[in-house]
Amino acid sequence: MTAKPIDAADATQRLAALPGWRMRPDGHAIERAFVFRNFSEAFGFMTRAALVAEKLNHHPEWSNVYKRVDVVLTTHDTGGLTELDFKLAAAMNRIAGDDSA
Repeated sequence: MTAKPIDAADATQRLAALPGWRMRPDGHAIERAFVFRNFSEAFGFMTRAALVAEKLNHHPEWSNVYKRVDVVLTTHDTGGLTELDFKLAAAMNRIAGDDSA
């Protein structure tokens, strides 16, 4: 089953509940930079987030340099945002210790 695209108004509303995340200028993806105390914490975050991504069958575009992890979420199958992007973003916030997500 293919995920259904989320319209701009719904995406904006969902984004408001995700501290640290922002819409990319093209409106087809959301992004966030996570900064940790050191490489080990950054890598641990990526490991835990990878397990969630695998369960959702929804994988992030991300990069890591030392203690920073840059994440972009979009659903390539739909060419834009879906509920999966927001579920994974919320899970990443929880893993990073941002319980307000």
